[in-house]
Amino acid sequence: MEAVSTFAVASDAYARNRPGYPEALFDWIAGQCAAREAAWDCATGNGQAAVALARRFRRVEASDVSDQQLAHAFAAPNVRYTPQPAERTGFADASFDAVTVAQALHWFDFDRFWPEVRRVVRPGALFCAWGYRGFETEPALMQAFVHPLLELLDPFWAKENQILWRGYAADEVRFPFQPIAAPPFRLVAEQGAAELVAYVRTWSAHKRADEEAARRIEALEAEFLRDFGDEVFRIETPLIVLAGRVE
Repeated sequence: MEAVSTFAVASDAYARNRPGYPEALFDWIAGQCAAREAAWDCATGNGQAAVALARRFRRVEASDVSDQQLAHAFAAPNVRYTPQPAERTGFADASFDAVTVAQALHWFDFDRFWPEVRRVVRPGALFCAWGYRGFETEPALMQAFVHPLLELLDPFWAKENQILWRGYAADEVRFPFQPIAAPPFRLVAEQGAAELVAYVRTWSAHKRADEEAARRIEALEAEFLRDFGDEVFRIETPLIVLAGRVE
């Protein structure tokens, strides 16, 4: 299953159950920009990052190849959603003060994407991509649910996910801009067992699992809900951030 079809499956669930990104990340992005006229949120998915940018930039263009994802995107008066590939857009030259990519850079054709970024930004614009793998929580939950789940899902991750898990290494993604070190950011949430199961079901590997693995995953989830259904867990997820100045 290709990236576009993987994330199009149950797009409404994706929009409801993915954790929110920290406001401090968007404050940092805005603080790196000399102007805040316009931002492009590329591969916007459910628009989670786009609406956060909209509170800091006058105008936000948010694009994605998935019509299903865009149909469930969060609305904001200064966000415009359009179905476009990352590597070829209809945006005018020198349009943006910032370009962001949340949890999607590893799916792109880098040789075509970077020239498109350079074309559509103004001199000195910020590029910032981020993503994450899994989460951290209390040992009992890791042992009872997270570790067994990750073992079952391991064969079904696409090879592109490894690019993110290796930290968006500049040489691997062929990053052409002047790097900027970002401070550490973490997603932090309080989730009940049912919310946690709904979240992991949005993972691409969960959707790609074969019939046998899906049965075993379903049994693991049912056992987890039975044993931990009344508990609430603190979930922390470190972000991997790649940022740079487009000169």
